[in-house]
Amino acid sequence: MANPMTKKNPLLSMWLSAANAWAGAARGLMAAEARRAQKKAVAKAVGQPPARKKRRKS
Repeated sequence: MANPMTKKNPLLSMWLSAANAWAGAARGLMAAEARRAQKKAVAKAVGQPPARKKRRKS
């Protein structure tokens, strides 16, 4: 008799896929923020004035 715990579960698969996508997006946002904070700290330690924000064309 087959083990019911090893059967494919499409609902669980979709849920895990969505959770993985959310975790990847959160990881990317946190990495970007860490990069910005690191650049700011290095610029402050070196004594450079803060970088100007780039304007986006709309």
